[in-house]
Amino acid sequence: MRTKKILFVCTGNTCRSPMAEASLRRELKRRKITGFSVRSAGLSVGEGSTLSPNSAQALKEAKITVLKSFRPRQLTDKMVKESLLVVCMTERHREKLSQYRNVTSFYELCGREIPDPYGLNIDAYRVTLRRIRECIPRVIDVIVQMSSQEENTVPSKGTQGGLS
Repeated sequence: MRTKKILFVCTGNTCRSPMAEASLRRELKRRKITGFSVRSAGLSVGEGSTLSPNSAQALKEAKITVLKSFRPRQLTDKMVKESLLVVCMTERHREKLSQYRNVTSFYELCGREIPDPYGLNIDAYRVTLRRIRECIPRVIDVIVQMSSQEENTVPSKGTQGGLS
C-alpha cells in the first residue's frame, strides 16, 4: 500500500503548520492509523528560518514531539500534487491554491480559521495549538474517508493546476 501524504500549509511554516503536522502525526499514532505521512510547508518561507520557539514550547507542554529533522519548507507544486489532502490554516491560504482540487482549509473542515500567533506571547501559541488539536479528529475523518474512496480530491471549485 502506498503511503498517502497529508500536507498542512501556513505562511512561513514556523508556527501553525508545524504544530498541525506534529498534532496529526501524534493522533494518527495514538489511534494506530497507518498509511499516512504528514508534512507541512509555507507559502512564503524565510531563508534560514526555524521552528518558532513559542511553537516548540507549546508542543512540548502538550507532550507532542516535533521531528528532529523539521526545517521550514517552501511549498512547491510537486508537494501539492503528491498529497492526498492539503489543509490550509486560513481561507486566504486556500484561495492562493484554489487551482488544486485536493486543497481545503480548517475553515472548510471545521468552521474556523487558525489565526497566526507569530510575534505574540506563549499564551497565543497555546490557544493556537488547542484550536488545531480540536480540529484534528475532523481531519482524520476526512483523510480516512478519502483514502477509502481511493480518490485524491476533495470537492472544490478549482481545477488541477500549478502554483502561480
